[in-house]
Amino acid sequence: MTFPHPQARLVVAGEPESLGGDDLAGHVTRTAEALTRLRPGPLFCGMRNNLTSVLRYLAAWRSGRPIALLDPDLSAGALTELVARFRPVALLGFTHAADGSPPPRRESPAPHPDLAVLLATSGSTGNPKLVRLSRQAVLANATAIATALSIEPGEIAPTSLPLHYSYGLSVLNSHLVAGATVMLTEAGLLERSFWTHLDAHACTSLAAVPYQYEMLRRLRFDRSQHPALTTLTQAGGRLRPDLVTQFAGQADRFFVMYGQTEATARIAVLPPDRLTGKPGSVGQAVPGGRLAIDDGEVLYHGPNVMMGYAETAADLARGDDLGGVLRTGDLGRLDSDGFLYITGRLKRIAKIFGVRVNLDDVERLLRGSGPVAATSGDDRVTVWAEGLDAAGCVGLARRLGAELRVHWSGFDVRGIERLPLLATGKIDYRALESRT
Repeated sequence: MTFPHPQARLVVAGEPESLGGDDLAGHVTRTAEALTRLRPGPLFCGMRNNLTSVLRYLAAWRSGRPIALLDPDLSAGALTELVARFRPVALLGFTHAADGSPPPRRESPAPHPDLAVLLATSGSTGNPKLVRLSRQAVLANATAIATALSIEPGEIAPTSLPLHYSYGLSVLNSHLVAGATVMLTEAGLLERSFWTHLDAHACTSLAAVPYQYEMLRRLRFDRSQHPALTTLTQAGGRLRPDLVTQFAGQADRFFVMYGQTEATARIAVLPPDRLTGKPGSVGQAVPGGRLAIDDGEVLYHGPNVMMGYAETAADLARGDDLGGVLRTGDLGRLDSDGFLYITGRLKRIAKIFGVRVNLDDVERLLRGSGPVAATSGDDRVTVWAEGLDAAGCVGLARRLGAELRVHWSGFDVRGIERLPLLATGKIDYRALESRT
């Protein structure tokens, strides 16, 4: 399979000409030639939503060199720690490091020949493992997504999510494999220029995570102002049912999806015509995949499952550890038609006075109270609520105690101006936990 497809095109926001066909192939070839001057080994790329980053990614793919796509704004300390563990041959595109080869050279086993892409399991905090993705996994998932979403050459998608995030990367990959077009923009959904360029380039689809849909609701998003925009997709966590209804009503096609970085991107898709009949479901397995439930945990079988994790450079030489089977760590159920419903996380459990409390349940109970997040503490649950005063915090704690039949003093409710977010738009639970 040719990747990118010969018809695939890239267009930089605000520029009149797109890059595709022989021109795109030529740019990739020249970038790949520059990479051949580096010694063998993995690359670290600060993956921005721009043409330079995408060309580096495609050049590494062309030359068979594994590339780690990372947050370009990683702190100097976090980047130094990752370099020490994984020994990349070059750092490219990072805010806190000059482009070039990092010192000093240390011998490491050659990466496995099937290894193509490395993605971090967390944001800029903590001590992330890298997810090892094979060429087969990347292509299998890109093709499955293109099929499930009926992506055709005429489609145009903006980079509305970071390309170092598996959901954002999957938008790029699925469009390139289908011969469609991707508009590259570093502007966010809250910036006027994003929408100006979305309309100017007649983008047909938009991918977003729940927090972004919350923001679009506050901004009173009106699809009628964007006539070319026909398709909306959602992944990255559970979207409130009322928002699913609202945005499904503003699109010709609204896809709810479920996925994990460990499965390259997406695991299940709920087609628009099943939204009403399967409320709360994240859909059926993507083409080529299969879902199962083992003791309450969601298992996924498919060619897009990662080779395994990597914690050091030595792990990059390992082959496939999982054999196409992923234990997701999510709790869920399958209905008689094979539609998946996610009910929580295995590790999102806390104890209050000896009583088990699911933190996802806590957040669901409070969805109507505005943006909230729940973290576990010492025999209590800390709830972070945007814009709440002291009286509101006490009221929320008492409500939780009544709903969950646990004394309300087991809930430490704190007002916060803004919940901290990762670059992916998901809540940064590590940052919140560091405040307790």
